[in-house]
Amino acid sequence: MKQAAVILGIIGGLLGMLTGFFVFGYVEFVSWFDTQVDQTLLLEPENAQRLQIIGVAAPVLAIAGGAMSNPRPAIGAISLMISTVGMIWAFGFGVFTMFPIVMSGLAAVFALLGWATKEPGTI
Repeated sequence: MKQAAVILGIIGGLLGMLTGFFVFGYVEFVSWFDTQVDQTLLLEPENAQRLQIIGVAAPVLAIAGGAMSNPRPAIGAISLMISTVGMIWAFGFGVFTMFPIVMSGLAAVFALLGWATKEPGTI
């Protein structure tokens, strides 16, 4: 269970990082384009700052949670859950975000199951 959490967390984080790079780049391009052209042709999202912050932080949390889920499955599961909720909150569930969200969420479940099979008294 813990090895599956490691693999799924890291792959989900890498796919989330790809999505986050595109979102970050789109927000920067729209703000640059609006300063260069007098007309507003592209719409800047109303939550642009949130998209940029979560687009960077959530995938890093998924990668870190995946890496932590073998030695410390409870901490890894919490990190993966926060990453999953952050990606859903910032990006929504769509075509390009379903794989990072599902992979990091499933990795969180596997890390919790790995924690349940660990010796009592350890985190």
